[in-house]
Amino acid sequence: MNKTKNGIAALLIAGFAFPALAQAGPKAGYDYAKVVDVTPITRSVEISTPERECWYEEVPRYSRNEGSTGSALLGGIVGGVVGNRFGGGDGKKVATVAGTLAGAMIGRELSRGPDEYRVDTEERCRTVNHRRIEERVIGYDVRYRYNGQEYVTRTDRDPGKRLRVRVSVTPVL
Repeated sequence: MNKTKNGIAALLIAGFAFPALAQAGPKAGYDYAKVVDVTPITRSVEISTPERECWYEEVPRYSRNEGSTGSALLGGIVGGVVGNRFGGGDGKKVATVAGTLAGAMIGRELSRGPDEYRVDTEERCRTVNHRRIEERVIGYDVRYRYNGQEYVTRTDRDPGKRLRVRVSVTPVL
């Protein structure tokens, strides 16, 4: 029975002692460490900027002078009259139609002036990507001293002359 009482007493003591140990666990606070050295970490980045480039360009234009409709009509009449003088019967009709068509074409060609040539100025544009390489800081390697010991960490910004550190104290049992 003694052993049972001792066992229960040990369990009770342990039950009260463990919450006390849990409360005496690591405690953290903040302090400042002296920064010894800061080295920027860089990366080359390609920057592409689209720009519109425009210029003026001379463009040749050709236009065909088709002649006048009146000249073609007059030529058709004259050709029809001349064609009507030849042939007999159905041949006379064929000669009249052929004369009319030939006269219209000749009349149009005679009234046609020279083809026209001119130069127009047009704006031309295109998009050009201008590329350049830039060095960008992506972080910092920081060497700092706290309580006589040196440490190294990487940060996303320059900490300056001092670095805030978290200090944790854990009892040794």
